[in-house]
Amino acid sequence: MIQIQPDIICLRAPNPSPLTFTGTNTYIVGTDRVTVIDPGPYIDSHLDSILMLIDGRPVDAIIVTHSHLDHSPLARPLSDRCGAPVFAFGGPMAGRSEVMQTLVGAIGGGEGADTAFAPDRTVVDGEAIGDFRAIHTPGHMGNHICLLYKDVLFSGDHVMGWATSLVSPPDGDLTDFMASCRKLQTIPARSYLPGHGDPIEDPMARLDWLIAHRLEREAQIMSALIAGADTADLITAKVYADVDAGLHFAAKRNVVAHLIDLTQQKRIAPVGILSVDAVFRPL
Repeated sequence: MIQIQPDIICLRAPNPSPLTFTGTNTYIVGTDRVTVIDPGPYIDSHLDSILMLIDGRPVDAIIVTHSHLDHSPLARPLSDRCGAPVFAFGGPMAGRSEVMQTLVGAIGGGEGADTAFAPDRTVVDGEAIGDFRAIHTPGHMGNHICLLYKDVLFSGDHVMGWATSLVSPPDGDLTDFMASCRKLQTIPARSYLPGHGDPIEDPMARLDWLIAHRLEREAQIMSALIAGADTADLITAKVYADVDAGLHFAAKRNVVAHLIDLTQQKRIAPVGILSVDAVFRPL
């Protein structure tokens, strides 16, 4: 348990992994009454810890930033125990762009999605949930939201300090991810509290870095493609040669996201139907 400030507690779920870092951050916000953000994975001991920290106080809302299995499954059991409604942008397919809707079934994906998740109340971009303002930030997942609370932004998995977000189509959308980063650049916040890892104390610098990093990856992918690496597998092997082989699956999903984005920019095109195994050519 980490006391971020007098009215914000971070409780880290016991689910460390290469994709969750030290575990999922569950936030309990408030003093006399509280809101719970991202209850986390279905782990009984984590539910017990959340309830212990709530300590009988009224819970106004349970807010889920996005419906991945490391963030949303405890929402319903927690709601059953404390009587609070579950808020989210929608179910696991909400918020997808038209492009991603057309690619379902053709490009794999779906890793880690909580397909059973259904909120009690759906929110829209800019809507207030008590003292929080929901900001729709698709990219890591179509139904991803960040939450502005006073001068702090709960950034979910969109902006983290320890790593970049996995963007795996059709749940993830790199075009939307970049647009969401630029959207967050217009919203002042003193610090970001992410879904994994430590607080981000210079969020604007982190956003600048994330955008620059993705543009650098885009340039590397284009260079690899021009040099003859014309599939997602070949590009991944070339661009992510220095990355542990155990993470190449996640790296390939990011490459696929870039290839779709570059296709939308009309800088490349698949030979035939766009799919995870398609051959691409520069235009």
